[in-house]
Amino acid sequence: MRKIVNREMVTDDPQGTLVGHTGPVYGVIFFPDGKILVLGSADNTGRLRLAADGALLCTLVGHTDSVLSVAFSPDGQTLASGSEDKTVRLWRVADGALLRTLEGHTDSVSSVAFSPDGQTLASGSEDKTVRLWRVADGALLRTLEGHTDSVLSVAFSPDGQILASGSWDRTVRLWRVADGALLRTLEGHTSSVESVAFSPDGQTLASGSGDKTVRLWRVSDGTLLCTLEEHTALVSSIAFSPDGQTLASGSEDKTVRLWRVADGALLRTLGHTNWVSSVAFSPDGQTLASGSEDKTVRLWRVSDSALLCILVGHTNWVSSVAFSPDRQTLASGSWDRTVRLWKIRLVSCPSRQSRSRREGKHNKIGKERYGTTIGD
Repeated sequence: MRKIVNREMVTDDPQGTLVGHTGPVYGVIFFPDGKILVLGSADNTGRLRLAADGALLCTLVGHTDSVLSVAFSPDGQTLASGSEDKTVRLWRVADGALLRTLEGHTDSVSSVAFSPDGQTLASGSEDKTVRLWRVADGALLRTLEGHTDSVLSVAFSPDGQILASGSWDRTVRLWRVADGALLRTLEGHTSSVESVAFSPDGQTLASGSGDKTVRLWRVSDGTLLCTLEEHTALVSSIAFSPDGQTLASGSEDKTVRLWRVADGALLRTLGHTNWVSSVAFSPDGQTLASGSEDKTVRLWRVSDSALLCILVGHTNWVSSVAFSPDRQTLASGSWDRTVRLWKIRLVSCPSRQSRSRREGKHNKIGKERYGTTIGD
């Protein structure tokens, strides 16, 4: 094992453990070229790291409270961060320079998202509003008002014409980005809307809720297409597969469920031993990652739900997972205040029993083959 403390790099198992944050890590996002990882933490900083070796590029200092959300512009040149200090900050990725601070929210900024063309930034806040900003100069374009409680999630449609927002007020609202007009309010959830996501073709919107359901809506007219009701606790995260045919949902009921989007049929249920807080498909759609309060990340083969690997090493619950665009690296953020980088390979991991037998016979190669993926 090789550790360089000042450079915060660990090159062993997993690929790298990134340490340095002094508060919980809430989110991780990869730079579009797969080489840089951004993490937002309760220690009030955003950090840029090399996904390849875990080296710290720079620490973005300026927020005066927890960083709750980070997002890259589509061209990868700008980073946005939303914070409990009520601001959104825009940073130049090349050198970490603070470009501008967007002020106007009167409470924590819980979610930020760039439009597909990178010209507009949306921010959702506990002040019950969504704000749209012009990225070029930081000008406030408009404030979207209508929610009666905290806005928890925002997402642009693939064509950038519609913005969806989910809220503690139990509704999803669809807004026309061009003029900020409220197109419709989607009602039906009986508890907070924790997550919203557009299908890749933009025709369907999924919403996950504290009412234990996932709902699929037709974007064009707001029709409720179906309600997915198999979960037995809050649905914390949802994600569409890249081809739009499958929806994954993670829940406090300790499961990940895969649904067929066409008819809402439950395809299969995958298990953790505690609350599933995050789900993410690999860019090619072949692998699903799930992070959990059981302190593990699990990798599943989507085609047959085979458990490929259990990534062990975190000492507290895993709050977020994200694939690099080239799907070769997985990042996991945890309440243990670390982010770990894992090298992902398309091989099935043996059980611990069979692994022990194999290592007994081939001890020399066992660690090399499985160590970088599974953890100690």
